[in-house]
Amino acid sequence: MNVTGAIAVTEASQVAEGRRLALWLASSLDFSEERSGRAALVASELASNLHKHARSGELLFRRLRTANGDADGMEILALDKGPGIPELALSQRDGYSTAGTLGHGLGAVERQADEVEIYTHATGTVIAARLWRKSPALNASHPHYEVGAVHVAKSGEPVCGDDWAWRLRDSRLDVFVADGLGHGLPAHEAATAATRVFAAGHELRPGRLVEDVHAALRPTRGAAVAALSVDLERRTATYAGLGNISGVVLHPTGARQSMVSHNGTAGATAARIQEFHYVVPSGAIVVMFSDGLATHWDLGAYPGLQQRSASVIAGVLYRDFSRRRDDVTVVVARERHPVAEKL
Repeated sequence: MNVTGAIAVTEASQVAEGRRLALWLASSLDFSEERSGRAALVASELASNLHKHARSGELLFRRLRTANGDADGMEILALDKGPGIPELALSQRDGYSTAGTLGHGLGAVERQADEVEIYTHATGTVIAARLWRKSPALNASHPHYEVGAVHVAKSGEPVCGDDWAWRLRDSRLDVFVADGLGHGLPAHEAATAATRVFAAGHELRPGRLVEDVHAALRPTRGAAVAALSVDLERRTATYAGLGNISGVVLHPTGARQSMVSHNGTAGATAARIQEFHYVVPSGAIVVMFSDGLATHWDLGAYPGLQQRSASVIAGVLYRDFSRRRDDVTVVVARERHPVAEKL
């Protein structure tokens, strides 16, 4: 199950809420007391920065999983819609502030987190902070391919009606996204039932996997689903879907290739389940998303974003193109780019 959280930060009291969620997630991941304290401080500083400088924004929390699916860390995304950080290098120095404060925020985040990445633009800022159960020096090495995501419930719902999962082994990357019909607990149950089928059968080809999901979801209200398998050596992808999960391959040349899903609902109606094949060249970015995200977006409007990590790209897409009236899942996969690591 994906454990995620989203906190709108519009007032000072929500800073403490971010700290509490970070501590809860750290406990669920069996963080040490020292590393739990780091996570709480990072969440507090990011929320405080949103309140003081952006006036409004969101903190998103999610578990980080290894390529074989084990939970191993947490990621905190801080998102705001402007006006951007005009002097990024200065803002990372202790003592620098534009809000009349002591100016320890971003410096503290960079000291306490294991990895920090900042993307700032006139449209706003995304800060991704990652903390692992063990220090990076003790942590297993990261694979050369990375997967980042945003997974947020519809406002007012206790659980998300979407779910997603991924696996990476040898030279094959598999990604799966499900969107249960409707919202709330029944949708959540359908989506998580679908990802359980993926967990058991992710080595299957995507078409067969979708067939198995369709059969398994008959007792549920059903879900839109899509399965992707990328051969990282041949740089080709196989995709199969039912319903309104969208998939896109963004080529480094700027070309955009939409992947095809057939009409239908896994567990209810599937007139045809078919696989489609696509080229995924070096430097390409793959994006899969539920219908909580608008389809008309262009990463080219954000200078330098295509060179950023998968999580930051997912954060920008969610911030600027979420419909805000539905559950939303955005999954981004790409070859790994190095980010700052703190020992």
